[in-house]
Parts: sequence; structure tokens; C-alpha cells
Amino acid sequence: QVRAVESGGGSVQAGGSLRLACVASGYSGCEYAMSWYRQVPGLEREFVSGFDRDGTTDYAYFVKGRFTITRDIVEKTMYLQMNSLKPEDTAMYYCKVDCRRRAGAATFTYDAWGKGTQVTVSS
Repeated sequence: QVRAVESGGGSVQAGGSLRLACVASGYSGCEYAMSWYRQVPGLEREFVSGFDRDGTTDYAYFVKGRFTITRDIVEKTMYLQMNSLKPEDTAMYYCKVDCRRRAGAATFTYDAWGKGTQVTVSS
């Protein structure tokens, strides 16, 4: 199995910054795609930003120019630097990891969600 563990949430005032981290663990030999999602109670979970396995990044329109995603492949860690935070960024932030693992001629995929880290932005 694979696991994702988030850290770095907290409370800030509007205009402030936070940095989230997500560490993936599990099977050896995983090629990871990793993504950030967020969810407000009563609403659907929405995509924020992520890496494809080849390192391609993607951002939701509402965070472009404010959030930056980076990763450390060796440490299997992904970071989300969040600047110019707004009250509407308040949510539980979740990390999702997708492992692709080759074993001989076979390819296996696994995915996992973290438990989330709360981000609260006050006006």
C-alpha cells in the first residue's frame, strides 16, 4: 500500500503565507504523481495543484500566481507554497499520491489520500 501524510497547515491573516508538505511512503520502486486538493464542508473536494510523474505541474485557475508547487523526488515529498492567501482559501487541504510500480512485465497502480491539514485565513 501507499500512504500520504500532510503537514504545515495553520491560521494566518489575509495576505499571509503558509507552506504545506506531503510525504509519500509505501512500496519501493513507485513512480509518483502527487496532487493537492481542498475541501470546504458541504462542498465537493476540488483540485488545487499537482505533479504528473514526468514533473509537469498544473494549477487551478484560482491559485495561479499565488501558489507554487515543488517536489523532492528523493525524499518523496511535495510542497505547496501558498502566498497572498485569501479568506476563500480556507479549507482542509488533502494530498493524493498515485504510485505506478513495475514488476517484470506487469504494472501496478495504487493511490492514497492523506488525512488532511487545515488552512484557515482570516480577513
